[in-house]
Amino acid sequence: MDERIFSVTAEEEGQRLDKLICLRFSELTRSAVQKHIENGSVFVNDKPLAKSYKPKAGDSICLELPDPQNLDVVAQNIPLDIVYEDNDLLVVNKPKGMVVHPAAGNYDGTLVNALLYHCGDSLSGINGVIRPGIVHRIDKDTSGLLIVAKNDIAHQHLAQQIQAHSFKREYRAVVVGRMPQQQGTVDLPLGRSAVDRKKQAVNGLNPRHAVTHYEVLAEYNGFSLCKFTLETGRTHQIRVHCAALGHPVAGDSVYGNPKQTHGLAGQCLHAAVIGFVHPTSGEYLEFSADLPTYFEAFLQKINK
Repeated sequence: MDERIFSVTAEEEGQRLDKLICLRFSELTRSAVQKHIENGSVFVNDKPLAKSYKPKAGDSICLELPDPQNLDVVAQNIPLDIVYEDNDLLVVNKPKGMVVHPAAGNYDGTLVNALLYHCGDSLSGINGVIRPGIVHRIDKDTSGLLIVAKNDIAHQHLAQQIQAHSFKREYRAVVVGRMPQQQGTVDLPLGRSAVDRKKQAVNGLNPRHAVTHYEVLAEYNGFSLCKFTLETGRTHQIRVHCAALGHPVAGDSVYGNPKQTHGLAGQCLHAAVIGFVHPTSGEYLEFSADLPTYFEAFLQKINK
């Protein structure tokens, strides 16, 4: 068991217990911390308390993290487009249609299955049983770059950069119609939809700060090619923000019109650029991935 103990400072006093723990240990998600609290694995002055408790200066917080469970996911020899790799991490160019980690209905053929074959035991275990090495993820039908950590130290460093919004993530997307301006910022909080738990919504349940910057790169007949830069990284952020503007990502049947897929199998969205400080060398690294075939074909189609 991994036991983490710290004392609350005067500056930290008054914050919710779950939020405070996330700030202290950025590799842990808010939902994971809340589950640990609900399971009685978090103690304040040796007593379990609710996640909404607001610790006082001097309080002793103890978080008991269970030992990682054995991974019950099969390693599969699935080709990977590896853009960069060293002893600490690798950057993968994920194809459209590949699920990142196993989940109900997708227990094989995922990126994690492929990583287990390629890396063996050299993957971080911070995310527990079904997400080894996964620092951040992109949707099944979103193509492009994501980073994978090979050890826990690298994972923690990278997660802290994401938490501090210093982790560069730049996307390309085709959206329906013309954006309201040639460049702009969408600052709308996102939370789980109260109607459909699989979807996110502006001002949904427990909304979190979400900011997306965009720039129009080209305009076509009824569509726009845009560059999106994430300041925060919420689930489905670009897709929900575009839909909120009235210009959903082309092919997005979840947040757009399900009857107008424009011949696309899922959203036309590509993670084109990723940049971060290497956890060991301290060097800033940046990688880019060309637009995939499906994306280029759609641009040619709407350009006629």
